[in-house]
Amino acid sequence: MYLGIDLGTSEVKAVVIGADGALLALAGSALNVSRPHPRWSEQAPADWWQAACDTVAKLRAQLGEERFRQVRAIGLSGQMHGAVLLDADDRVLRPAILWSDSRSAPECAELAQRAPRLHAIAGNLAMPGFTAPKLMWVARHEPQLFSRIASVLLPKDWLRLQMTGRKVSDPSDAAGTLWLDVEGRNWSDELLAASGMRRDQMPALVDGSAASGALLPAVARAWGLRDDVVVAGGAGDGAASAVGIGAVNPGDGFLSLGTSGVLFVVNDRFRPNPARAIHAFCHTLPQRWHQMSVMLSAASCLRWFCRLCSVDEKSLLAEIEQLDHEQLANAPLFLPYLSGERTPHNDPYASGVFHGLSPEHQRAALGYAVLEGVSFGMVDGLDALRAAGTDVSELSLVGGGARSPYWAQLLADALNVRIVTHVGGEAGGALGAARLAWLADGGQESEVCRKPLRHAVFEPDAARHAALQPRLARYREIYQPLPPLPGVE
Repeated sequence: MYLGIDLGTSEVKAVVIGADGALLALAGSALNVSRPHPRWSEQAPADWWQAACDTVAKLRAQLGEERFRQVRAIGLSGQMHGAVLLDADDRVLRPAILWSDSRSAPECAELAQRAPRLHAIAGNLAMPGFTAPKLMWVARHEPQLFSRIASVLLPKDWLRLQMTGRKVSDPSDAAGTLWLDVEGRNWSDELLAASGMRRDQMPALVDGSAASGALLPAVARAWGLRDDVVVAGGAGDGAASAVGIGAVNPGDGFLSLGTSGVLFVVNDRFRPNPARAIHAFCHTLPQRWHQMSVMLSAASCLRWFCRLCSVDEKSLLAEIEQLDHEQLANAPLFLPYLSGERTPHNDPYASGVFHGLSPEHQRAALGYAVLEGVSFGMVDGLDALRAAGTDVSELSLVGGGARSPYWAQLLADALNVRIVTHVGGEAGGALGAARLAWLADGGQESEVCRKPLRHAVFEPDAARHAALQPRLARYREIYQPLPPLPGVE
């Protein structure tokens, strides 16, 4: 059997799959994000490790001690771009700065000046979510701490250090640092130097399907596993989800509705297009790349609204489904920029907005506006991908948002593409991580990376697509004239 661990922003999720690829167990443990100042997002790495250990214990309880010991390899998936700073004794120097943190906007402009070839080498704009600007912020605002940094690890790779004692990453996750030569799939000394970093502070790189080490004996004993269990290179969460959904060949694509929203399409070569805030990253599998549009708040917008209104998602979706055509047409519009935005605006100061509220609007209409606003954000992302020469007619839907048939149909109508959900699609990156473990144990890609069974297919409705166009146009108009709030820098 194979274990996949996905370190997300809101939870650590893990799965176990069998030698036939079937999902045998799934468990998770919640995480919290600290926001000590506006536009800051941090987590304590120790909380990740505790959540990982708790989640593994839940899986062991589901499967039983003897059966769980049949796990032969472990794969890792994780939230990208986060900065875990370690001293010479591998002690964590400060809370990890997360992908959703936008404090380093000034450093992005400085990095672009210091590294004129940034776009050509890294294939991406300098954005506050990426790792390099975070380190420049630390150098400027926490110089004494910066001088003690011996190594920098991405979130999943810090978990690997606890598991194996080794500092290793993979090209898909490393591509999100702005320190990688994405076409060459190796660290760039030029980009490292531009942000005040060195190659010796970086982890080694292996493909996500290769072995990166073995479990430390103490960890193996604590987790109830053999001490010869291999740990695969793993992947950033987007690339891991792609492996889990079988998006491994050029032209394959998927849409992920998690904390963030991702449109991911596999390429056979490096195809950067930073002008539209499109990400061009390495895939975790050898000699493949991908393009990706990213919105910073997706299913998290729905969770936020449900907390605000003291309603669970299932109940709110049931209310939304009762709205008639007139109520949908007159619903408010929602800009889903609760944490700023990447594609297509690259605007860390963008704000969430409800527009067009009236006394007649009830909770369901606002809830619909949230679903629609996130869907329109995905339309913007697809348009940016199309402008970069990439088009799709079908997308697999993964992540927590995949649980809602109503939202899946709305996405099909808004994007005007076929949306497909799959059995086990909610497992997302954890399933991909488990598949990478299988590959590291000698599995064949053609067998391991098959597309999961289809659960449902949502064909776009031409009439509904046409009806959404005026609302989409207004949604795009609203973003433009809104100035930053006073005091927001």
